Amino acid sequence: MIVASVRPPAVAGQFYPARPEALASMVRGYLEESRGRAALPAPPKALIAPHAGYIYSGPVAGSAYNALPQERLAAIRRVVLVGPAHRVGFYGIAAPTAEAFETPLGAVPVDQETVERVVRLPTVFRFDDPHESEHSLEVQLPFLQCLLEDFTVVPLLVGSASGEEMSRALETVWGGEDTLVVVSSDLSHYLDYATAREVDTRTSEAIAALRPEAIQPGQACGHVPVQGLLLSARRHGLEARVLDQRSSGDTAGPREPVVGYGAYAFH
Repeated sequence: MIVASVRPPAVAGQFYPARPEALASMVRGYLEESRGRAALPAPPKALIAPHAGYIYSGPVAGSAYNALPQERLAAIRRVVLVGPAHRVGFYGIAAPTAEAFETPLGAVPVDQETVERVVRLPTVFRFDDPHESEHSLEVQLPFLQCLLEDFTVVPLLVGSASGEEMSRALETVWGGEDTLVVVSSDLSHYLDYATAREVDTRTSEAIAALRPEAIQPGQACGHVPVQGLLLSARRHGLEARVLDQRSSGDTAGPREPVVGYGAYAFH
């Protein structure tokens, strides 16, 4: 249960190291490994990053977060963090009541004012159950903690909803240069290596072309958050860039079956 208004880490020691020193070292290693991979003409407003165990998806997540230039980091004060709910089924989009989300690297305050604004939408509401054991948002936080000095988070988990409903929620919390949007999503699941690469390449092409209608459930576990982001990116005149696309067969696992991962930036 969430205790004393702090949502404690649920997957520390499973998806990533529980010891702060080991966790920070691993994250910085992934960031260093992918340094120089991204060359964007403008700082990104939004990212898509994967959310598996770090040994599998950490290198690709590093590619996503390395798209943030050093000069952009100081301006980011709020991160809208959106991902799919894997363990609790529900309709709509769930925001927590917790006042902070904790990892071994410390606690990140929840931006309650922004959460209060978004829960006025008919499909967004306070609901802690999906957040308690969910990993999709939690695994993004250590990367953000290693990069940003002082920030709040707007954590939103998506159940059964439409891309348009997701986009409306994003529009409510879009903000200016002080706000970064991060969508947490893996790509295809448990296909053979060659098929996964083919399917994930089509997904990457759809993301790069801002075509939400081409993103289906079998292509990304966070297909609704991705659809919503693509709709909002089109409305704001953003361009998308594919930063990295690999699978667990490229990083740390066997080549059959595999899970696909992608890193994308929107500027």
